[in-house]
Amino acid sequence: MASLLNEKRPPVFCPGCGHETVARALDRSFASLGVKGSDVVIVSDIGCSGLFDTFFHTHAFHGLHGRALTYATGIKLARPELKVIVTMGDGGMGIGGAHLLSTCRRNIDLTLVVLNNFNYGMTGGQFSATTPPDALVGSGFLNRIENPMDICRVTAAAGAGYVARVSAYNRELALEIEKAVRFKGFSVLDLWGVCPGRYTKKNKLSPKSIQQSIDSLPAFSGPVDANHRGEYGERYRAAATESGPVPRALKVSKTLASPVHGRQEIMIVGSAGQRIVTGGEILCYAGLTAGLNAAQKNDYPITVLRGHSISEVILSPEAIAYTGIENPDAVLALGPEGAARRRAILGGLTKDTVVIQSADVPLPPSNGKIMTVDFQAAKIKPPDRALAALAMLAGLNSVLSMEMLKAALNIRFRGDVLKKALALIDKASAVALDLATSK
Repeated sequence: MASLLNEKRPPVFCPGCGHETVARALDRSFASLGVKGSDVVIVSDIGCSGLFDTFFHTHAFHGLHGRALTYATGIKLARPELKVIVTMGDGGMGIGGAHLLSTCRRNIDLTLVVLNNFNYGMTGGQFSATTPPDALVGSGFLNRIENPMDICRVTAAAGAGYVARVSAYNRELALEIEKAVRFKGFSVLDLWGVCPGRYTKKNKLSPKSIQQSIDSLPAFSGPVDANHRGEYGERYRAAATESGPVPRALKVSKTLASPVHGRQEIMIVGSAGQRIVTGGEILCYAGLTAGLNAAQKNDYPITVLRGHSISEVILSPEAIAYTGIENPDAVLALGPEGAARRRAILGGLTKDTVVIQSADVPLPPSNGKIMTVDFQAAKIKPPDRALAALAMLAGLNSVLSMEMLKAALNIRFRGDVLKKALALIDKASAVALDLATSK
């Protein structure tokens, strides 16, 4: 099989660098595997190891420091027939440690080649996650006050199916790489090499001492029996098949006409537990039934069950490029926390703004057209306020019609929930009518 090395861009590393021996061994392993360049993807990140994708006539993806495994996972899931090789240094491995552990847990069919030379060789010789504590490096004493990471022990403990520690100068390196690539699952090769440009200027390290150090450590040379299991991509596809087809995106056709023309901006402000976000969603569905574009932006704290809850909805016959609202056409003020959160906007409402205000929600003085509703006296519970207020807004033929609201409920709900929702909007409409009559 012909070499896959790029003749126009051959490997060029510092004299004595272990990376070049790895590059040429990787090429020999490709020949033994009988693969073509179109069968292989080399995924790399930053650093000297990040040059590998330019040295081969294969598919390539060059990404951010430490993130190579994330891209490789996506590539392998999308194109399972490809051989996906990831090259990163000990620096990228440390930076992307969380991604490394995730890939070990998944056991996806990738081969990770860690070019481990115990420092950040490209950026100045600073210490990395694997630098020995007694080494002299470009970052002062930092490596002396933390333990180095043993790549093999960590990845084996995290679930990698195949783990091997090999010298970059091992005569059987091409065979070791080939075995790792042939393994069906996640393979990790911790390849120890010399960095003559930085590391060995201050530290004694040679191919002989590397092999001696490897021999003194627990052996890692292939499949990890305790981690034997199916390959992630195959298991994923099988589980996806068993779970049935993915539901198609809901398509809402225009069947109704909006009572108003042009863009409408609606702000629903309330408290956690009042189903403010659900109210915004229903309003969006209502707009879709009239052929309008809809956008919803929500604001609530990470506590979810306590605090403010805000939904800002835009309905427009034109495309919506920006979802921010500064001058709403309608406001549903249903809870004090949300109203306080948008106090500045609520204080600047114009005479054209329709406001449905719960009697227990204080609002700053404004010019808005305010309808005050005592939801408690009407026996409308806080979780029902958002839908009830939408019904009142529809009763005013402002923003949406009652037909649009009912159509939205039929899209959003089913069974008893739908019946209760329809009964609630009838009740809210009657309350709004009583308020209008009393005035």
